[in-house]
Amino acid sequence: MQSGAIRPLANMLSRNLFTQEHEAFRDTVRKFYEKEVVPNIAKYEQQQHVDRNLWNKAGEMGLLCTTMPEQYGGYGVDRLYSMILIEEQAYAMDSSTGFSLHSDIVANYINNFGNEEQKQKWLPKMASGEAITAIAMTEPGTGSDLQAVRTSAVLDGDEYIINGSKIFITNGYLCDMAVVVCKTGNSDKGSANLSLIIIEADRDGFSKGKPLNKVGMKGQDTCELFFDNVRVPKENLLGAEGMGFIMLMKELAWERMIVAIACQAGAEAAFAHTVQYTKDRKAFGKAIGTFQNTRFKLAELRTEIDFCRAYLDRSMQLQLNDELGIDAAAAAKYKISDMFSKVVDECVQLHGGYGYMLEYPIARAYIDNRANRIYAGTNEIMKELISRTL
Repeated sequence: MQSGAIRPLANMLSRNLFTQEHEAFRDTVRKFYEKEVVPNIAKYEQQQHVDRNLWNKAGEMGLLCTTMPEQYGGYGVDRLYSMILIEEQAYAMDSSTGFSLHSDIVANYINNFGNEEQKQKWLPKMASGEAITAIAMTEPGTGSDLQAVRTSAVLDGDEYIINGSKIFITNGYLCDMAVVVCKTGNSDKGSANLSLIIIEADRDGFSKGKPLNKVGMKGQDTCELFFDNVRVPKENLLGAEGMGFIMLMKELAWERMIVAIACQAGAEAAFAHTVQYTKDRKAFGKAIGTFQNTRFKLAELRTEIDFCRAYLDRSMQLQLNDELGIDAAAAAKYKISDMFSKVVDECVQLHGGYGYMLEYPIARAYIDNRANRIYAGTNEIMKELISRTL
């Protein structure tokens, strides 16, 4: 059974976010995943990263950095285009491509906080797929505690000398550049010590580990990065020194929305596959979808999925108006990733033994989805953020 063959079921409540232009773009994205990605998922999982030329193909089709200004290679469109890209990746049940991190996280840091020279140097190459980028936050032993990072950047004349390491870095293995969270100060207030520095992958002393052997998401490029006396010009500083934590906080809400969008669409895809399976699979002479237990369980899942969809779409409307609070984004990430885990677990159960076979899309969804409750801040951190507003 192939992923991506079944479209999600229509929601019980109609969506009103998208225009005809959005839907035309969705059709382009869908065809890209059907032609270029889905047939190669097994290959990507075996080699633990996508092919380099996939980035070039995505750039040629205008699927990278779409929200960036036109003068930097983007289209200057709203984040609904980003939402479509994330949804269609999830509907294809693909966990290999790291486009959203590149286009909707790294590009935003450069566009929002970089100077004109940095924007001109990186954004057009990112939009074309010529340059692949990563954001390097997490370190061994620090987890979600950004203020505890130990990777240091010491100013030596006109250069920073960087030492340290990062772990769990999406796009790290193929990246040509990483925006790295570094410690540049020693004040008592840990948040004032952080800065963001652009580090090119061909710098002496910058090395990459092998792709990490993850439980799921095996086709996604994820590795460790190491910095051994890496020298970069001070012009590689993004924004101002000591402002890294503030810049991170401004972008983390959107990063958590990205996870929520992916989880929502992933749950819808898993559910659609399961509904079809219950119609096709027979037991005791009839389709298992006709049994009351199956019908009631599907009704429960459908209701949870659609309730989360309503919250997510409302959150997206607030995001478009720059009105989405940190707590609301945290709630979307926490609740919807939890919902996805519940849905996919129940869907595996409804598949029976076949749900545990990797040839079935639901089995891959089961192992791929688990990380959503961990990255972009664990769900426990999300609860902490929400509780602070009470």
